Amino acid sequence: MQKLEIGQIVNTFGIKGFVKVKPFTDDISRFDYLKNVYIKEKQYEIEDVKYHKDMVLLKFKGIDKIEDAESLRNSYLEINREDGNLEEGAYYIVDLLGLDIITDTGKVLGKLDDIYNTGSNDIYVVKDELGKQLLLPAIKDVIKEINLEEKKITVHLMKGLEAQ
Repeated sequence: MQKLEIGQIVNTFGIKGFVKVKPFTDDISRFDYLKNVYIKEKQYEIEDVKYHKDMVLLKFKGIDKIEDAESLRNSYLEINREDGNLEEGAYYIVDLLGLDIITDTGKVLGKLDDIYNTGSNDIYVVKDELGKQLLLPAIKDVIKEINLEEKKITVHLMKGLEAQ
């Protein structure tokens, strides 16, 4: 069963065993629906979920003291892929990285190398075979189709986005 990283425990929170998690998702409310996570291959049951600024605060069953929570610091949270509960039209970044980026006119631009979140929208970093980068906003006017089966993303280069 394939697992996906959904966040990293960056610190403890309070004295009752809560951990502070940096989420790897654009919708942190997804943590409300999780029942279990895996940390270092061990399954932990989620007892409580709270939010503080852009962080998720989790309380695991059996982790009741700051000392217990401290032992989990810097660990990554994983879930089973099928527990991810993606919305229609949403994708895991891990599934998109490495896909071919092709314009709607058939020109191959390179491969998707990275994705950055700017707050308003994601930015796709496309790298060609020479290592040259092209930054594309992940908006409907630019990203026309994502086809995981064919391992490609079709894009429309609006004026100003053309590669130099």
